[in-house]
Amino acid sequence: MPAQDHLVIFDTTLRDGEQSPGATMNKTEKLRIAKALEKLKVDVIEAGFAIASQGDFDAVKAIAESIKDSTICSLARALDKDIDRAAEAIQPALRGRIHTFIATSPIHMKHKLQMQPDDVVEQAVRAVKRARSHVDDVEFSCEDAGRSELDFLCRIIEAAIDAGARTINIPDTVGYAIPEQFGETIRQLFNRIPNADKAIFSVHCHNDLGLAVANSLAAVSQGARQVECTINGLGERAGNAALEEIVMAVHTRQDLFNIDTRIDTQHIVPASRLVSTITGFPVQPNKAIVGANAFAHESGIHQDGVLKHRETYEIMRAQDVGWHTNSLVLGKHSGRNAFRTRLLELGIQFETETELNEAFTRFKALADLKHEIFDEDLQAIASDTRQKEDIGRYGLVCMQVCSETGVVPKANLTLTVDGKEHKVDAEGSGPVDATFKAIESLVDSGCNLQLYSVNNITSGTDAQGEVTVRLERGGRIVNGVGADTDIIIASAKAYIEALNLISRGVRQHPQVADV
Repeated sequence: MPAQDHLVIFDTTLRDGEQSPGATMNKTEKLRIAKALEKLKVDVIEAGFAIASQGDFDAVKAIAESIKDSTICSLARALDKDIDRAAEAIQPALRGRIHTFIATSPIHMKHKLQMQPDDVVEQAVRAVKRARSHVDDVEFSCEDAGRSELDFLCRIIEAAIDAGARTINIPDTVGYAIPEQFGETIRQLFNRIPNADKAIFSVHCHNDLGLAVANSLAAVSQGARQVECTINGLGERAGNAALEEIVMAVHTRQDLFNIDTRIDTQHIVPASRLVSTITGFPVQPNKAIVGANAFAHESGIHQDGVLKHRETYEIMRAQDVGWHTNSLVLGKHSGRNAFRTRLLELGIQFETETELNEAFTRFKALADLKHEIFDEDLQAIASDTRQKEDIGRYGLVCMQVCSETGVVPKANLTLTVDGKEHKVDAEGSGPVDATFKAIESLVDSGCNLQLYSVNNITSGTDAQGEVTVRLERGGRIVNGVGADTDIIIASAKAYIEALNLISRGVRQHPQVADV
């Protein structure tokens, strides 16, 4: 196997993570996450699928122009048009990579590609060579490798390496693998492919059976030296291997893996919260590493042990992954320059002075309500400001909600539709129900409410509440997020943002197009 002094972390939050239903991000949001990944010292950022849409192309190019310390990658099918578009998007990057793929399992070749194995090998070689004509750094993936025949994998990988691929990715695309079996597959590939020492072997595992991280680590133990993963395990269906779990498992168990990553682990929690805020996917409290309960101890026995010696019940320090490092940052007496400086430190930069002024106004208003302003509050303010600047069909002007014991709750709202104000009211089983019904009495969206979730952004009774609303219409799913110290107002903001998202055009992903 090739010499490699560290485990390469390939983050695909902006590509595969974005394929989570409702997790679509705009260019500005992708840039914010990319800057957080750069601060995290991620080796490779898969910025998107450049051929998917003009928006995806623009986001990949903007990230390639802005990010200096990470390799910028774009995905491409094994098609000339995909590869050329990817090359164009990553052209500004200091270090660019094209990641091309084709399916290799019998079921995919027969039913999806409708191609013979010989033709698949030929197309893979042609794609790698074309990608190499643009860049030196080419990655080749065997889609659905987890269900592919080992003999065929050996054949196509050997040909791809000969054609110029320097990273070979073995994806468990449908989450079918079991750790022992998947690790053995990696071992066999190293033993049977004559030129295996000329490439870095990578894995990309999905979590359909809850084994994405376990499968990835099994592969690392057998010589894989790149892991493809996402912040918070975000991804389509049950998600991908979680970056934070991979990184901390390898870091904590050096006795087993004898290799580490270059990740600056103190930025893990801030990155997790940023991705959660932007995508509207809350992190469950018992989520490893980044969940609110990850370092909390309820049991008296555990508490006593930790107080006597932390390592009795903690295998990591909370501070090492970014917990409890962000104390009071700003307050109501802080000035505009201090506000701007802290935002820049968090990787948040507004494109216009108008946006910055709007965010500063929101910050001052929040500071009058809260004594302590934390980084998470600032991230929520930034997201809320950008949602307001990104004008949609619907907007909230003001609202009044009455909720009293023994009285049916009622909501009175003033909304804008295409710039024109309308007053609406409705009753409901609770204040949130009344608010949503009032909005629907005007817009009649035809949407189904799939999820309503409330999370506190920081601790304390004066914390901002963050509400996620997931709407579905015609098979399309979107997530709207709203933040406010008043949960009912946050709920209205989230519902309206979701309506604005679903009223926009649908982006078609090329993976559903004909090959």
